[in-house]
Amino acid sequence: DVIGQVLPDATTTAFEYEDEDSDRITVRSDEEMKAMLSYYYTTVMEQQGNGQLIEPLQIYPRACKPPGKRNIHGLKVNTRAGCANNSGSAVPDSLRSNSLKKSSAELKKILANGQMNEQDIRYRDILGHGNGGTVYKANHVPSGKILAVKVIPLDITLELQKQIMSELEILYKCDSSYIIGFYGAFFVENRISLCTEFMDGGSLDVYRKIPEHVLGRIAVAVVKGLTYLWSLKILHRDVKPSNMLVNTRGQVKLCDFGVSTQPERISGEQYGIHSDVWSLGISFMELALGRFPYPQIQKNQGSLMPLQLLQCIVDEESPVLPVGEFSEPFVHFITQCMRKQPKERPAPEELMGHPFIVQYNDGNAEVVSMWVCRMLEDRRLQQGAR
Repeated sequence: DVIGQVLPDATTTAFEYEDEDSDRITVRSDEEMKAMLSYYYTTVMEQQGNGQLIEPLQIYPRACKPPGKRNIHGLKVNTRAGCANNSGSAVPDSLRSNSLKKSSAELKKILANGQMNEQDIRYRDILGHGNGGTVYKANHVPSGKILAVKVIPLDITLELQKQIMSELEILYKCDSSYIIGFYGAFFVENRISLCTEFMDGGSLDVYRKIPEHVLGRIAVAVVKGLTYLWSLKILHRDVKPSNMLVNTRGQVKLCDFGVSTQPERISGEQYGIHSDVWSLGISFMELALGRFPYPQIQKNQGSLMPLQLLQCIVDEESPVLPVGEFSEPFVHFITQCMRKQPKERPAPEELMGHPFIVQYNDGNAEVVSMWVCRMLEDRRLQQGAR
């Protein structure tokens, strides 16, 4: 609204801010807003800790006239099976130029190698929405696999193209049992489809309060997934229950890397890791309590209101778990992750060595599996009773 008052005759598509390297970062979604506020909160805390004058966060509106037509980038794809060798034109030049240098050749292969195409996909149920796209449950006819397919409309800017390529690169380069599996991607007309592993238990945000003995094994998997990303110098930047997936085999995997930070974007690496650690702490507090730890914060269609959250984090004491309801190791784990001073939060090796993580690092996936199966069965019975 403020930007609209300053620039009443223009369409504001996004705004930018400068990070610690003086690079301009574009914000156009709640997730990117939260990443910006997390960065600013950490900067404020460091400035306070060093006795420095707190500098305001400056933003730079991006405004333009509405686009005259869709598919302004001329995106095309050959979706016929067996035409992989002739499909080099499937990746537009604008996307090629924005892919990161280290993996640009591999990404072009992903998008043009014919491993996945729309003719082989049979869409079923909508699983959810987020990060600019809709996620479907789908069948891959040739292999018989069930997939999760994120379909993203492509009447987008170059910045969003970068974000898509960022997620593609991270999905492609990751090889971990704690990160969602990636099968391929393809363009059709004005949309791109990302085909990933289907997790039949869904995301953790839809479950009620999770028992500590189950939550402990989930925490081990999430910490291992984050530690793996950090070892590649990748920051998740959007750690939350809806980006943690489970299945009936007891596996737990991280997903949704649209706002993740790439290796060359990290100069103060410890800053970024400490932000992910704080998000880890508040996520597991939410899962343990069955509610968001800041009850005064309103959610907008399931998303946090980032300005309210920033105000609570800065002005109020960190929330604590109720006395007597949880074990001492778990309470200590959450308390350490959510310390206000970033440098006081655990480093990756300290997380893996924390007594709470060590206690449940027993490889017992059956505990999570049985809990997921029971919760899904309860959900089916409740739906059948309506």
